[in-house]
Amino acid sequence: MDKVFISQLHVETIIGVYDFEKKSKQSLYFDIEMLSNIKPAAQNDDINLALDYAKVSERVIEHSTAKPVELLETLVEQLAQIILTEFNTPQVTIRVSKPAAVSQAQTVGVEIIRNKASA
Repeated sequence: MDKVFISQLHVETIIGVYDFEKKSKQSLYFDIEMLSNIKPAAQNDDINLALDYAKVSERVIEHSTAKPVELLETLVEQLAQIILTEFNTPQVTIRVSKPAAVSQAQTVGVEIIRNKASA
C-alpha cells in the first residue's frame, strides 16, 4: 500500500484539563499518514479516485475546533474514527503535538495507529 500524508497541520483550538487551558486557544500540530492505493488516481489523473489530503485536512480542522475536549487522546481517537469511516483508507496513523503543554519540552503529544478492522 502507498501512503498519503499530511505533515504539521496547524490547528488553533481549546483543549486541556486545566481551567487556564479552557480559556484560550492553543496550537496543535497534526502529522497524519493514511494507507491508500494511489495507482487508480495516478493512472486516470483524477482527484475523485484519490485520497484527498485537502479534504482530510479540512475535516480534521473542522472537528478539532467544533467542540472542545480535555485530552489529546480523546481527540486523536475521534479523528481516527472519522478518517477511517469517511475516507477510503484501511489504516491511519495520527500524531498530535501540543508545544505549549510543558514549558521545558519543545513539544509533547500522542501517536496512534488505527485500522478499519479495529475501528
